Amino acid sequence: MQRSGAYIKQPTGYRAFIPAPLPPKPALRVEGELQNLLSRADMALARLDGLAEILPNVDLFIAMYVKKEAILSSQIEGTQASLDDLLAYESGDKLENLNDVTEVVNYVKAMNYGIGRLETLPMSLRLIKEIHAILLESVRGSERSPGEFKQSQNWIGPPGCTLNEASFVPPPPHESMAAMGDLERYFHDKTKLPVLIDCALIHYQFETIHPFLDGNGRMGRLLTTFFLYWKGVMHKPLLYLSYYFKKNRQEYYDRLNMVRNTGNYEQWVDFFLKGVVNIAGSAMDTARQILELQSRHRRLLWQKKISSPIAVGILEQLFYTPVVSIGQTAGQFDISYQAASTIVAQLEKAGILRETTGKKRDKRYVYNDYLNILTEGTKI
Repeated sequence: MQRSGAYIKQPTGYRAFIPAPLPPKPALRVEGELQNLLSRADMALARLDGLAEILPNVDLFIAMYVKKEAILSSQIEGTQASLDDLLAYESGDKLENLNDVTEVVNYVKAMNYGIGRLETLPMSLRLIKEIHAILLESVRGSERSPGEFKQSQNWIGPPGCTLNEASFVPPPPHESMAAMGDLERYFHDKTKLPVLIDCALIHYQFETIHPFLDGNGRMGRLLTTFFLYWKGVMHKPLLYLSYYFKKNRQEYYDRLNMVRNTGNYEQWVDFFLKGVVNIAGSAMDTARQILELQSRHRRLLWQKKISSPIAVGILEQLFYTPVVSIGQTAGQFDISYQAASTIVAQLEKAGILRETTGKKRDKRYVYNDYLNILTEGTKI
């Protein structure tokens, strides 16, 4: 048997991987370059957590960043939806790819639900099932037992491949339940490794168990954010690794398989920690760009003499809803349609807003500079 588990022949002839419980035995070797990388990742995570202290409205930043993460995580699974699609959906537009966008919307709901639920419920199989049910509600895979662990064998491979042709076969249902029980116990183990290494191991173990018939990838990526929040390492849910996994998709799959095939957890932890350093730095850079944009456009309002309290309020609101209409703006700020139209026109003339429909009626305006900052990596 490998350090990570073994492929076991099943009664019907196929071989399924049965993972060994965490932590790895022999113990993980955190030394040399891996120790240095862990220190860098810890520092990057601490700086990222400190964003909550310097951003004027960290919840604004999180709201949009969660949307970006939802798109990237769903794209890994083949969903064809962009940030523009999601914002159009939120604005009430009719979309041809509604099913894909709904998957993204569900991811946002699942993230927000999970963070709220952790105030009253610890990391547990119950929580995982509740979140999974939200992920798959009324979307592709909704017929595959949302919120319930698998009762039949699943496998990973090219479309249309058979069980015997699969590139990876996770444990069958009865073994999967036992492995998930072990994983839940590991969540609460008081003698665990450093928290970021725990995150790496938990993500690997969940994806290897593959406990649901569908949605395992999205659920596994959410676990990292939930675990860090639950442990109190991050006071706001600010770390999302989907962009890193998407950008290095084949390496991501190869390194997971390397653990299964050779028992080499260290190379997977190395890859995961590099992702934390990369993404934490990217999030810090995004936050700085948003702060600079906010400051620059506030100054622009003063320079253009359109700095009324309502105009300033509309600019601030654009960081929440960067796609707007005149009617929506009038309703949000309890002003007349004509007053809203005047301010929106001023913002458009100043280069802050851009009209996207070309219509005379039902016009939509986009806060383009802001979206350009957020859309890195989300283009299909």
